[in-house]
Amino acid sequence: MDNWRKSSYSGEGDGNSCVEIANTPTHVAVRDTKTPSRATLTFPAPAFTTFIEALKPHPHP
Repeated sequence: MDNWRKSSYSGEGDGNSCVEIANTPTHVAVRDTKTPSRATLTFPAPAFTTFIEALKPHPHP
């Protein structure tokens, strides 16, 4: 994959304390910005979407 991008929440300075993601229509890949040549996790797109939705804060009634 060659369309890696950093999170908008990467932090101050050089933004190396984050993860990068790259996606295709069917999969999402995740890697550590500090060591991009090491292991990459790849998820089916629907599973990644479910994971991200679970991380979002939900309003309390």
